[in-house]
Amino acid sequence: MNEPQQKWTETIEANHTLFDLKLKEVWRYKDLIYMFVKRDFISSFKQTILGPIWFFINPIFTTITYLIVFGKLANLPTDGAPPLLFYLAGVTLWNYFSGALIGTSNTFSGNAAIFGKVYFPRLVTPISIVISNLMRLGVQFLLFILVWAYYFSKGEIQPNIWILATPFLVVLMAIFALGVGMIFSSLTTKYKDLVMLLGFGISLYMYATPVIYPVSSLPGYFKKLAYYNPLTGIFECFKYGWLGVGDFSPVMLGISTIIIFALLAIGVVVFNKVEKTFMDTV
Repeated sequence: MNEPQQKWTETIEANHTLFDLKLKEVWRYKDLIYMFVKRDFISSFKQTILGPIWFFINPIFTTITYLIVFGKLANLPTDGAPPLLFYLAGVTLWNYFSGALIGTSNTFSGNAAIFGKVYFPRLVTPISIVISNLMRLGVQFLLFILVWAYYFSKGEIQPNIWILATPFLVVLMAIFALGVGMIFSSLTTKYKDLVMLLGFGISLYMYATPVIYPVSSLPGYFKKLAYYNPLTGIFECFKYGWLGVGDFSPVMLGISTIIIFALLAIGVVVFNKVEKTFMDTV
């Protein structure tokens, strides 16, 4: 009597090119991405008293702190923009980037237990982190819009056509955080010291990015150097479009785009290479 032939529904292969993002496979696991996003959202405010209100409290207190320290005490310029709105714009963008980068850089070490038990495209995890942080950005962006509308109604800001570039800027930040996060996540499986350095490095990186100051206030040499920071073009374009101030040019955004996609390519190669062997080193 012949036994019924078994048919496999899933075939897991280690052989794939280093530049392969496996997006078709990732799309098949879109429900898992949704579950991870939902889990991240709920776990962020589980057992907290104020819950999602922290989405607003964080940028409000951070902006007020920057306003006092950098605006009043250090007297840093804002290119003529209302200081409160200038700092809130920087804080809103920075919160998204830093949150997405820290989350994605913890992909391998933070999910080793899951990765060791069940198979799914590993890229699902960093993508879900970038999306869950996108939800936080949406809520905080609403706060920015409310403050922006107040100053716009008073005629204190002059937005321009570059305001339409906002979705592109957000996508660039997401890709940047994803690319750099995958590089750090891959490296931290072998070099644990990088975990300690990452938090310190992100804090320093904020001061190298025009979050609390405009690029126009930098001396000549540092201004040229700032153009090669991928976030400079993004932050300056955002402030130029919404507030009508800043030392922005399309070339600056072009440089940011080229560097960010180059870092994404490096991140994909490193991530795919480490993915095959990381369980032996974590």
